Amino acid sequence: MKDEIKKILEKITGKNNFLVEAPKEKTHGDYATNVALVLSKKAGKNPLEVANEIVKKLSSGVLKKIGIEKVEVASPGFINFYLKDEFFVENLKEILKEKENYGKNQNLKGKKIIIEHTQPNPFKAFHIGHLMNNTIGQSVARIIKANGTTVKTATYHGDVGSHVAKAVWALQKGIPMKDAYAYGHKGYEENESSKQEILDINKKIYNKSDKQINAIFKKGRKESLVNFEKIYKKLDSKFDFHFYESQTGDIGKKLVLKNIGKIFEKGEGGAIIFKGENFEPKTHTRVFLNSEGLPTYEGKEVGLAKIKKSKFNYNISITVTANEQDAFFNVVEVSIGEVFNELKGKLKHLSHGLLKLPSGKMSSRTGNIISAESMIDRVKEKVLEKIKDRDFSELEKKEITEKVAIGAIKYSILKQSIGSDIVYDLEKSVSFEGDSGPYLQYSYARAMSVLRKAKDEKIKPSLKKVPTEISQLEKMMSHFGEAVEKAGKEYEPHFVALYLTELAREFNNYYDNNKIVDKNDEFSDYRVALTEAFSIIMKNGLWLLGIETPEKM
Repeated sequence: MKDEIKKILEKITGKNNFLVEAPKEKTHGDYATNVALVLSKKAGKNPLEVANEIVKKLSSGVLKKIGIEKVEVASPGFINFYLKDEFFVENLKEILKEKENYGKNQNLKGKKIIIEHTQPNPFKAFHIGHLMNNTIGQSVARIIKANGTTVKTATYHGDVGSHVAKAVWALQKGIPMKDAYAYGHKGYEENESSKQEILDINKKIYNKSDKQINAIFKKGRKESLVNFEKIYKKLDSKFDFHFYESQTGDIGKKLVLKNIGKIFEKGEGGAIIFKGENFEPKTHTRVFLNSEGLPTYEGKEVGLAKIKKSKFNYNISITVTANEQDAFFNVVEVSIGEVFNELKGKLKHLSHGLLKLPSGKMSSRTGNIISAESMIDRVKEKVLEKIKDRDFSELEKKEITEKVAIGAIKYSILKQSIGSDIVYDLEKSVSFEGDSGPYLQYSYARAMSVLRKAKDEKIKPSLKKVPTEISQLEKMMSHFGEAVEKAGKEYEPHFVALYLTELAREFNNYYDNNKIVDKNDEFSDYRVALTEAFSIIMKNGLWLLGIETPEKM
């Protein structure tokens, strides 16, 4: 409907730089446009006058054909459109017919996108930063898939480098895996001989020249990756590709050396650098091979670009990381575009803020980190407190607690624009009321309870007999596809999260003011159908956010 209205207005005005949106105030119609305000600025006319001129040109026949009942002009120059009730009933029919496909579109059909996210490093903890990255990456992947694109997901592990050497050095000394990196980093920073030993280990890992070092490395790497898979499963997250720095290093080094004099050049101390100031868009200088001839993170990214392209012939490659790496990716994307001209304009860095606790930022170097698992466990304890007196079996309590805890965390991450830092509020995140993941899950569970009761009373959902007045719930449901579309265009899951929160409020308001299951009510069949439609949208929308939907809470 939004697109239909815009097409009609574009035909009348010859312009397309205006908005058609659902107004926040329900009394301002089902859709509103600022087209008159935009045109009046250029024409030097009164916006109300322009709005009235546009309305006169609107064909009532065309409007009624697409489901518009009436059009009004409102100060200071908005044009408001009111839809026929039949439009919303037809939309309900579509929801009930399409089920899990409702809300999807084909806007990105033919596009092939690879999304790299999460990127936990072996020998280091899977911490709450990875949890945030995974939540965003997974949701963006699901949303753009719902917009018709072919999506592949990837994660990239730093399984070689100084952090690995520090951990292996500590493991040699009998330090447990969970403490190895922090212990090794401390030794590297505080003791010169320890630092040299770690540097030597780093070379041996890279060259695979020491059997004992290789054995420690392989065992620790395997243990880390197995643990990561357990966490992915808990988060309902899967990857099509796993890439490793141990694979990208040699490839990146060869590509950098091959392009010395054209793209890269020799810097001080024998390092190979990329002078970003000399290329468009201008960035800054970074080292791609260090003075010992080893590829840096930048050099490895060049190798990764080649591997990605060989695995999946994409139109767009998205890398999700914290915004601390913005400067790094600004340079890397330009350099990769110079090495591989066909990738220019195809690389996108999607950067997010940091997930913080009230205690502040964490550091894996000092050991002051919060692992994803420990955070999930803390949230689970809070959820369990809330449902401990409910009539659930122990198995049900366990399953519900896990789903609700993870949903609470994910929603807290996705409810705002991904560029912002988040201070995680544990109490608010697990609330069953208001702006939270559990509130959305509870609303869905409430709808499923209604549907079970209707089934028990043999009331089947039907749209044959419609009430004389359509509620805001039906109207709100018609905007789900727009939320999915906007989230897909802007890579912003919060549009879906905010829509679902408003929809849940409308449903709960409807539930409080209507007896849905009532054999003596001629409209009970309709209200049950409406409840089923709501449950379909909530399930589809929460899936896009990576949040599971328990049927009991």
